[in-house]
Amino acid sequence: MKKIILPLAVFMFTACSGDAPDQGKDTHASVYDRASTDVKIVDWVQAELQAGKTISYVNALDDVAADFVQLALHMGRHDPNFVDAYHGPSIWADQAKTLEPNAQQLTNDIATLRKRLGNITPQDAQGKTRKSQLSKSLRAMATRLSVVTGETVSFDTEVSFIYDIAPPVYDLSTYDKILHEIDMLLPGKGDRADRVTNFRNSLAIPKDKLQPVFERAIAECRARTMKHFDLPKGEKFNMEFVNDKPWSGYNYYQGKFESLIQINTDFPIIIDRAVDLGCHEGYPGHHVWNLFVEQELVQNRGWIEYSVQPLFGPFGPIAEGSGNFGIKLAFPNSEKIEFERDVLFPMAGLDPSKAETLEKLNALTGKLAHATNEISRQYLDGHLTREQAIPLIRKYYLASMKKSEQRLRFVETYRGYVVNYNIGQDLAASYVKSAGDAPKQQWSAFYKMLTTPMTASDLIAAQDISGK
Repeated sequence: MKKIILPLAVFMFTACSGDAPDQGKDTHASVYDRASTDVKIVDWVQAELQAGKTISYVNALDDVAADFVQLALHMGRHDPNFVDAYHGPSIWADQAKTLEPNAQQLTNDIATLRKRLGNITPQDAQGKTRKSQLSKSLRAMATRLSVVTGETVSFDTEVSFIYDIAPPVYDLSTYDKILHEIDMLLPGKGDRADRVTNFRNSLAIPKDKLQPVFERAIAECRARTMKHFDLPKGEKFNMEFVNDKPWSGYNYYQGKFESLIQINTDFPIIIDRAVDLGCHEGYPGHHVWNLFVEQELVQNRGWIEYSVQPLFGPFGPIAEGSGNFGIKLAFPNSEKIEFERDVLFPMAGLDPSKAETLEKLNALTGKLAHATNEISRQYLDGHLTREQAIPLIRKYYLASMKKSEQRLRFVETYRGYVVNYNIGQDLAASYVKSAGDAPKQQWSAFYKMLTTPMTASDLIAAQDISGK
C-alpha cells in the first residue's frame, strides 16, 4: 500500500489479480472500464467510496490523477481562489473541508506526487499527454503555494512556472503613439482617461435594461456557437448581477453542464460589454470550454484530473484566451458592432450613431492591453509603489481613478494571471487562424483547442510542427 496523501482516502497500486504492477510502466488500463459501462468515472468513484470500498488502480496515471485532485482541494484550504471549478466526487470535497491547512505537509505531498509521476513511463500518446499536463499542473501548484506562503517569487518565474508562458518585457513608451490616436478620435480638453470614460459612460446600459440586454446578447452568442458545436443536452447557466468584486464578470462552473455567471455592477456597464461578457463567460467561452472538459475529458475519457480546475494552472491561457478570441470568432469582421448598433443600442435606449466611434475606440484600446502586463510585473516585483502603479494603469487602461484602483486590486489578488487575457488571446488567435481562413476551419480548430489538453507551449509547438 502506498503512502496516503490525504486522510480518509486510501489508494493502492493493486491489479485485478492482486499482483503489484511495474510502477515504471503504464499499461494504460484501469479497473474502471469505460468501454463496458455507462457509469461515468466520477459517479463510479463516488459510489465505491460511499460503499466503503478501497479503490485499486492498475493504471498508475489514474492513481496519480486521483491524488492530484485531492491535493488541489487541499490547496484550496490554503488559497481560497485556487479551485476555480470542481465537479469530481463530492466525498473528496467533503473530506478536504475537514483538513487543517498545513503548508509543509502539502509541500511534501506535492513533491512526493511529482516524483511518483516522474517514475511513470506511458506507452501511448494519450498517456504521454496526461503525464505532461499533470507534471505542469503540479509545478504550477508548487509555485502558487510558494506565493501564498510568502516566498519571494518573481513575476517572470510565476508566469512561466504556473502558466507555461515566457512573458515578454514591454517598453511602455511604445504605446504612446496609440494614445495619440485616441486623442485624435476623442479630441477635447482635459484628461484623456476622463474623455474616454465620459464617452464610454454615455453608452452605459441603464440598470433597468441590464437583464434584457444581457439575455438578448447571450442568446445571440449561444445561437452563433450552436451553428458550429453540438453542446451537451441540458446545458444551461444562471446569471446574477453582483457588486464589490475586483473583476467585471466571472463564470462559476457548477458541474453537470451548468454555470453560474456573475456580472459586476460596481461601475457603469457599457453596451459593448454585453456581447463581450456573453461570449467570454458563456458562448463560446468559459461555459462551453467547461462543458467540453467535463464531457470529453472527464466523462468520455475518464481522466479524473480534469474534474478539478485550478485557477492558477497551465490551462489559464487557454481559458482566458479562448474566451477573448471567442468574441471575434462568433462575431467576425463588423458583425459585432452591427448587432450592437441594430439590436442592443435600441433595446438600451442608446444613440446608435455613436457605434462607429465606439468600435474605433475599442480597436485602439485593444492595442494597449499588454501594457497591463508590464505594469503588473514592475508592481509585483517591487519596482513600483501602489501610488506609482495606479496612475500608470489609468494612463494605459484609460479608466477613472476608482476603476484603475479596482484594476490594481485585481492584480494584487490574481497577480500574474493578468497575462492570460492578452497573451492567451494572442496564442488562441494564432492557433485557430493557422487552420485556415474559412469559418469552418477556424471553428474546427477552436473545438480541438477546447477538447485537447494543451498549454501555451503546446499551442506554439503545434503551429511549429504544422509549419504555419
